[in-house]
Amino acid sequence: MKKILMVLTSHDQLGNTGHKTGFWLEEFAAPYYLFKDAGAQVMLVSPLGGQPPMDPKSHAPDAQTDATRRFNADAQAQAALSNTLPLGQVSAQDFDAVFYPGGHGPLWDLAEDARSIALIESFLRQDKPVAAVCHAPAVLRHVKAPDGQPAVRGRKVTGFSNSEEAAAQLTDVVPFSLEDMLTGHGGDYSRTADWQSHVVVAGRLITGQNPASSEATAEALLAQL
Repeated sequence: MKKILMVLTSHDQLGNTGHKTGFWLEEFAAPYYLFKDAGAQVMLVSPLGGQPPMDPKSHAPDAQTDATRRFNADAQAQAALSNTLPLGQVSAQDFDAVFYPGGHGPLWDLAEDARSIALIESFLRQDKPVAAVCHAPAVLRHVKAPDGQPAVRGRKVTGFSNSEEAAAQLTDVVPFSLEDMLTGHGGDYSRTADWQSHVVVAGRLITGQNPASSEATAEALLAQL
């Protein structure tokens, strides 16, 4: 049985707006059920452990999908999510792959979390898949390749685009632009039209652009297992 680690944010403040953020429900639920339905064992972790904060906007009616509806009716999945292990308690050697759901939260905590950075570097060193969707490619901000260069340098990558951030009216709220960070680190960034599915596979690194890409990103990870 394949073991997949899912790493969620613990950050719930949307900059200094006074609004809440966290992870985006659909970007967790769709991959979670794809992995479970494929027979994988899924372990959930977050920097602080316990219940990760869910972006309240991901409960909006227009943000619901079959996967979110399934989650909202699934007491077992809800219990698993409310009891995430602290990130520091897991090791890459115990898993076959890692997946990072998005939401704005990771821009603040996981992007800067030394444990997360070390975890990703360990997965890549062991030639195991690392997948991140929407804002979660932010977790690659400080990840280095074995030669000390940014891990995204020279690799095809995607992530939440500047135009999508502008459409969300959060360009001036986020701590950094995901698209600019990826290109600034030498990543070969590509995107499709706003809110359309776009997934890029570069060896063991798999990135998806936005919420519409979450299922395809998870499928690309499963294809490597």
